[in-house]
Order: sequence, then structure tokens, then C-alpha cells
Amino acid sequence: MTLFKLAGRNIRQNITSYSLYFVSMVFSIVIYFTFVSLKYDSTIQSASDSSQKISSAFSGAAVVLIIFVAVFIWYSNSFFMRKRKKEVGLYSLLGVRKKQIGRMLFYENFLMGILALIAGILLGAVLSRFFVMILMKVMGYAVVADFSISPAAVLNTLLVFMIITLITSVQGYRLIYRFKLIELFRAEQEHEKEPQASAGIAVLSVVLISFGYWLALQNMMTSKAWDILGFLLTPLLIIASVILGTYLLFNTLTVRLLKLARNHKSSYWRGLNLIGTSQLLYRMKGNARTLTVIAVLSATTLTAAGTAYSIYYNTRVNAALANPNSYMFIGVDSTVTEAANRAVAQAEGHNLLYHESIPFLEVDADTSGLYKDQGAEAQVYTVISNRDFNHLAKLQGRIDSLSLEGSETAALEPAYLQGLSPEYAGSSIILKSVGLRSPIQFKTLKKYSVLNPGTVYSTIVVSDDLFAELKPKAKAMTAEAYGVTHQDKAKELTQRLQELLPEDARLASYYSDYSKGMEASGLLMFMGGFLGLVFLAATGSIIYFKQLTEAGSDKARYVILHKIGVTRQEIRKSVAKQVLIVFALPLAFGIAHCAVALSALSKLLMANLTVPVMICMGIYGGIYLIYYFLTVHAYCKIVTHTT
Repeated sequence: MTLFKLAGRNIRQNITSYSLYFVSMVFSIVIYFTFVSLKYDSTIQSASDSSQKISSAFSGAAVVLIIFVAVFIWYSNSFFMRKRKKEVGLYSLLGVRKKQIGRMLFYENFLMGILALIAGILLGAVLSRFFVMILMKVMGYAVVADFSISPAAVLNTLLVFMIITLITSVQGYRLIYRFKLIELFRAEQEHEKEPQASAGIAVLSVVLISFGYWLALQNMMTSKAWDILGFLLTPLLIIASVILGTYLLFNTLTVRLLKLARNHKSSYWRGLNLIGTSQLLYRMKGNARTLTVIAVLSATTLTAAGTAYSIYYNTRVNAALANPNSYMFIGVDSTVTEAANRAVAQAEGHNLLYHESIPFLEVDADTSGLYKDQGAEAQVYTVISNRDFNHLAKLQGRIDSLSLEGSETAALEPAYLQGLSPEYAGSSIILKSVGLRSPIQFKTLKKYSVLNPGTVYSTIVVSDDLFAELKPKAKAMTAEAYGVTHQDKAKELTQRLQELLPEDARLASYYSDYSKGMEASGLLMFMGGFLGLVFLAATGSIIYFKQLTEAGSDKARYVILHKIGVTRQEIRKSVAKQVLIVFALPLAFGIAHCAVALSALSKLLMANLTVPVMICMGIYGGIYLIYYFLTVHAYCKIVTHTT
């Protein structure tokens, strides 16, 4: 029998042992193939006006995915090879030459890689249709689900995973050369020394994390720390201090706490707490790096997914803020305006809520009183009267009004940012043009506008008397504002108005901004969510593999416990508590890191991200919980199998 046939027979006869590694490879291939299929999907390309951008976005994300999948398969392969060290040692003990053992391991891994590729591509072809439907839905397009397999995606996946399979096969080939025979037989007894933990380093871990949190929560516009360190160095310092602090925390602080728990005799000797606490104590230090990676990965996943979903969640609000009127343009030609009026009034599927012609002025202004640190600045403002502001605000459903007198002015700034935008109240500017020089003082600021900012300049509201006084001396124009029903579905009407109106009419519409926002934020959310699920699956699998490795080592202890009278129910309860700590610790710190990062982002964006972030955390925690129950079940199955 050739070594190749022997490798095939090994796989068939040990299918249970090989299944975990095989499933990991299939999972990675399914994810990658699905992702690449979306890049080449003809349905998405034909539906979207930004297909080139989507393709580029998927290309960039695919690179991240390749790196992550390669590391994940490498880790899975290492776990699988660790389980096989004793078997490999036995071959060597029986006199099989190292070269033959290496080639057999190479063939086994290569064969499984080929089988996983076939299974992964077939499964991915089915799932890619499902993900195309989701992507089209979140981007605001009609759902189309024609079945097709992209040859380019198949070729891409084959190339990438053949390379990864060859590398991991070489890793398997080298196993017999990297360890001595005694090391192969004692592989499962590694990391069993009682760890030592310094109290100073434990305190340092808390200090480092606290420092990173404090720095992240500072207002970057006014903080002296950010000013001294700079905008490039500060984020790096935050990331470095939090990651290092998290590692030291798992490496030392948890060990110190477990030793304190061991000294608490009344609870330590209760039930199987002795076994669970001792096993955690002996292994926590060895697992510190893995737990740190999982905590950081969880924080990254939650932050990225939470941010992407927050942007998507606020798309409708942002579009309404940028377009308080469904349509608005400058009436440059009466004939064209009449045609636009008819198009809006006769639009199928939409009712006209209001149509107003708003007179406004375009006036140059000296803003040195507003931007005091920057000296004299010239800026063009759009000026409307107090009466028109109140009328439009009422039509738009706002319970708000202004009452301005004399030179009092109100600023309308929907994109106001604390720390970046000027402090309007109490400041003054000078309106000036030919024959005009009129100082005005800002009485108040409204963080919204009644005119579409895409059509006009920065808008200010003046008293009716001042507006009448300014009108003969400034450039007077008229804005046509419309409100229609179902403005988020007005694709045909928007296209019709774009055809009718000249460029200098500066048409701004709710639908244009909303559809662009949905397309961009939908794509961002899909990619964030998709990659987040991949990272979540990988973190769950890493803990799963790690715990099953430890379950194999612990099996003998649980056999003895069962023989002296401990029931399976008690063993299961002890295992569940032990595994819960391993799962809960990195998740708790991942959520804490994410909460701080999103809190800082929320301040920067001046937006409340609580609801979308809580939704993301709920979904993440739910899937994470499934991994926990799977791990407890598999762990118990191993340690109670022969008891």
C-alpha cells in the first residue's frame, strides 16, 4: 500500500477525530467563497450605480479575510496536530522512518484540504444567494435571487486555499522533525506548573487599562493630553496601553484572584470548587495570550459592527436633516419651474404635501467676529426672513419658532459640531455688499435648517424688517420647496426633476441623499456585520478548541472523581462554571473596551449610538452564548465518556 492510500484510509477510519479540523477548513472556505462571490455577483453589479466601488470595497475586505482565515486554519491545524502527537510518536516507535511519517501527514492534510475545498465551494454557492439577498435589501434595492456560480470566485478561492493547504501540509510534514519522541508522548502534560503572579504587575494592569480609558474619553478638541501627544500618537498609545493592560490582567490579576479564592476555605472545599478553581489557576497564565486576543478581537468586532450599524441606523435621520424639504431648487427660469411643478403634482404614487416659493438673499459677510482666532474671513450667507422660517418650520412639522427684532439673527447649522463649529450666541458678523454694511448679532443657534443645505449657503434668519431693508441691496432669489409623501421611494420623480432642471438650479432632494446613504451605509454595515460574524465564529472556535484540548488532559481526573462517587450531574455543573469563566472574562473586557471606544466616537459624532450598539451587543452575546453551551456539551462528553 502506498503512503497516499494509507493517508486516505487513515482519514476514513478516524473520521471522528478529523471532523473538527475538517469542519474548521470548510467553514473558512465557505466564508471566503461567499465573500468573493459577492464581489463578482452580476445582480449587485447591475443593480448598483456604484458597482465599481462595491467591488473595490470587497477586494480590500477580502485581503483582511485571507489573513484572518489563514491564521485561523493555521491555529486549527496546530490544535489538530497537537492531538496527533502521541499517534505520530507511536509510528516512530514502531520503526516507521521520519520521512515516511512526514509524507503521510502531508498527504492526509492535503487530501482533507481538497475535500474541504469541494464541500466549502458547494455550500458557499448556496449561501452566497442568501447573502446577495441580504446585501441588496440593506442597500435599498429590490431583492433578486437568481442562482449562479461565479467562475472567477471559484478560481480565486481555489488559488487562495490551495496555497494555504500546501503551507499547512508542510507544517504537518515537519511535525515529526520538530519534536523528540518523548515530547510527542508528553504533549498533553504541558503547562501544568502552578503559576506565579506579581502583585505589582497586577496593579500595573489596572493602571494601564484605566489610563487608556481615560485618554480615550478625553475631548480631543480641548484635551491637553491629546494636544501634547498629537492625533497620530494618542490613538496608538490608547490601543497599546489597553492591550498590554488586558494581557497583564489575564496573566497576573486573574491568577491573584484565583489564589485568593483558593484561600477562602469555606467555598473552596464546597462541591467540586476545588477541582474547578485549581484547573483554572494552573491554566489561566498559559491561556492569557489567547484570552487577550479574544478580548481584543471581540472589542474590535463589536466596535466595527456597532459603528457600521449606527451609521446605517441613522441614515434616514441624516437624510432628513440634510433635506428638510423633499425637493428644493432655485427658480432660475419660470418655464422650467412650471414644468417641475407639474412633474411633482402629477407624480404617480406621491401626494404633494406643500409647495412654497421662499424668497432669500445671498449676502457676503465679514466673519472675523465669529472666527476670532482666524482674523478677517469672508463668507457668503443665505438670508431668510423670520416669517418664512416660522412658516416653513410649521409645514415641516416642527414645534419651534423664532421672534427676532432689529439686528437680531439666528444661525441654522444642521452639521453643528461641538468644538469645531463657532459659538454663535453673542457673536456678531457684518453683512456687506455694494452700498451695504450691516452688523448683525446672533441671538440663538438652531441645529437644523428649514432650507436644504445642498441648494443654499450657510443660512441665517433675520427679522422681517431687516430682511426688507437688506433686500434692495443684496442678490435676491427664490427657492422652490416641496414636501411629498413616500419621499424615500421617489426614484422616478427625482430622475425626472434632474432631467428638467439645469445645474445652476442646485436641486437637492431627500431621495438622492437617502438612497446614497443607504447604499454606502448598507454596504458598510453588511461588510462590518459579515466580517464581525467571521471574527465571532473564529473567537468562539478558538475557545472551543482550547477547552477541548484541556478536556482531553482532564479526562483522567474526572474518571477518578466518578469512581469515588461524584455524579455526572455534578461534573457537568463544575465544567459549566469553569468554562463560563473562560468565556465570560474576554467577553466582559471586550464589551468594556467597545463601550469606551463607542462612547468616544459618540461624543465626536454628536450622535446617540446607544440603541444600535445595544442591538449589536445583544446579537453578539447571543451567538457567543451558543458557543458556550456547545463547548460545555463537548467538554462533558469527553470527560464523562468512559466514566
